[in-house]
Amino acid sequence: MAKVLIIDRSKSVRNILRERLRYEGFSAEAAEDDRTAAELCNKVAFDLILSDTGCKVPDTGVPFIALSDERSIDSAVEAVRNGAEDYLTKPIDMNRLLQSVHRVVDHPASAPAAAPASRRCRRAHTPPTQPIIGLSPEIEHVRQLIEKVAPCDARVLITGENGTGKELVARALHAGSHRAGGPFVEVNCAAIPSELIESELFGHERGAFTSAIKQRKGKFEQADGGTLFMDEIGDMSLAAQAKVLRALQERRISRVGSDRDIEVDVRVIAATNKDLRREIERGNFREDLYHRIGVIVVHVPALREHAADIPLLVDHFLRTIGGEYGTAPKEIDAEAVAALQRMRWTGNVRELRNAVERLTVLSGERITAEDVRLYC
Repeated sequence: MAKVLIIDRSKSVRNILRERLRYEGFSAEAAEDDRTAAELCNKVAFDLILSDTGCKVPDTGVPFIALSDERSIDSAVEAVRNGAEDYLTKPIDMNRLLQSVHRVVDHPASAPAAAPASRRCRRAHTPPTQPIIGLSPEIEHVRQLIEKVAPCDARVLITGENGTGKELVARALHAGSHRAGGPFVEVNCAAIPSELIESELFGHERGAFTSAIKQRKGKFEQADGGTLFMDEIGDMSLAAQAKVLRALQERRISRVGSDRDIEVDVRVIAATNKDLRREIERGNFREDLYHRIGVIVVHVPALREHAADIPLLVDHFLRTIGGEYGTAPKEIDAEAVAALQRMRWTGNVRELRNAVERLTVLSGERITAEDVRLYC
């Protein structure tokens, strides 16, 4: 049973969080100030601390989530720079808090320590799925949709430009569902030739075709009991679309070379960077399939539409990249962050992440506005 310490000056907040966490199966203790928290930490090996930003977190190396009365980018960045795993504002959204608690407790990651220069360009272990970063209204809307939609089995279509984080949204939907303990299987529909799509999705029997030397399960079977994420579904051929439609309608598939139907229990989440309604008008996408996959549509905004989140994203990437390289996170000047905010980012969050990694490698002791001008 994971142990959680709550540090908050408000007695009502402490009591509410403690009772809810205990109800959810956690062992929870509460402290009203720094001294009491330190004493508890000396007695109990906590797995996570929930701390009001007005309180000092005991220096024990235990991961913590910051809880704040202040809703601002600057306070969020400061909390993250101080080592917070996440930053939540009061009144606390309990569903989001529980998601963050489970993410930290279920996927513990060792804190990155400074490493010798000889290791700076060697990749470390990549951490598990990252949280959705941002406090802007646009990102809050996406987060709220995820919280509402995740628990049900409705099919979801995620739209947005390349690099906006559609896969991250799909993984969050899976993690918040009753299928979280099942597999999350991803397939890039654009990367599979039309002649192989049936075998890739539905599997094949031995001898079904020349190179089928053994039986193989397809993506639908692999995802049984879990989630199948069909990325770039707008690039799938019409012939392949018809086969997927049948699988969704009947909830069963048959392997290539077999006449036996196999029932599958799969939640399908699809994603595309195309306007599927326009593709329907052009004859490139089936309207019946669109209505099957688009029960709920979640649009992920382009980075330029929520540029206010760039400071948070930059700070998050600096810490993540530092962990991957085995180094302490590199510091960045406020002028450099402002320069990054003014850029267009046609490649969206993915492009920003690459830019931050480039700046980490090529800049000096600190990342300056001049570094941004030279390398971005």
